[in-house]
Amino acid sequence: MTAQAPVPNDDDLLRYRLSLRMGPVHARQRLSIENESEQWVTGRDHRSFHLENLYSAHGFIRTCLKLSGLLGRGQANSRVLKTVEHTFRIASLPPAFEGFRILHLTDLHVDMDPANLEAVIRQIEPLEYDLCVLTGDYRKLTWGPVDAALEGMARLREAIRGEALAVLGNHDSIRMVPGLEDMGFRLLLNEHQSIRRDDQILYIAGVDDPHFYKVHNLQRAGDDIPDGAVSLLLSHSPEIWREAAHAGYDLFLCGHTHGGQICLPGGFPVTLDADCPRAMGRGYWRHNGMQGYTSPGAGTSVVNVRLNCPPEVTIHELTQGPE
Repeated sequence: MTAQAPVPNDDDLLRYRLSLRMGPVHARQRLSIENESEQWVTGRDHRSFHLENLYSAHGFIRTCLKLSGLLGRGQANSRVLKTVEHTFRIASLPPAFEGFRILHLTDLHVDMDPANLEAVIRQIEPLEYDLCVLTGDYRKLTWGPVDAALEGMARLREAIRGEALAVLGNHDSIRMVPGLEDMGFRLLLNEHQSIRRDDQILYIAGVDDPHFYKVHNLQRAGDDIPDGAVSLLLSHSPEIWREAAHAGYDLFLCGHTHGGQICLPGGFPVTLDADCPRAMGRGYWRHNGMQGYTSPGAGTSVVNVRLNCPPEVTIHELTQGPE
């Protein structure tokens, strides 16, 4: 009697596909950390506190806002987006990329609030851009099913024109990668992609989540980028700003902080949930010759409110000139 080979289950097939896509070590590491820590309140070292994982806090924050009369106002604020136009001046920018426009979306949490997703889609529909980049956190929760997030991202992908490059955030499961790529997002998982115009090239690199999973690899992402070439790094969080600057990237785009999301009058954030200087918590910044921009994001986390910190989609225009 001939023994039959075991039939692979869905988990085996996913692991195999991710191993082919990312390499076996990265796939195994990311999946193992997810399985171990999905429902932890603390980080994987049991010393790093992550508010987004403390789900008992969600109801407490919502109750406090309701009692203070700010819940309805904050929810309305979260659905009124603004488009921010920002210019990066780069002395060595290839002439073919003069005026190149990048739509930057981040922290969408598309299954958090259907009204917010609709607002994002309406906001980007009339915009003109050459490339869309997304810097992570597409899912509401940090654990559990991914179907609702993938459905929301499919709707968003239909609204994005042209190429869309993306990285993962700390809310995103590696299980989302096949679905996201099948719908037309190009995930940069410690990788880079060249954008060509005429015979000139702009390099876009992206790293996996550096905030919670700590699976970013700047060397793998950028080792094959030629010295002196203009390069842009996509990272979910600004927390690797020092490493990225010393690695020689010209530009750095990120999110994660939500700009604080619930801020004091004047836009002063109560918390940024990121190990970085507060000056890097929102908007434009510089470090060691690298220019960076931390977007406050288009969505919300924990509770779907915004106070003194409006959500945004950002258009970055590249131009040649002194920084």
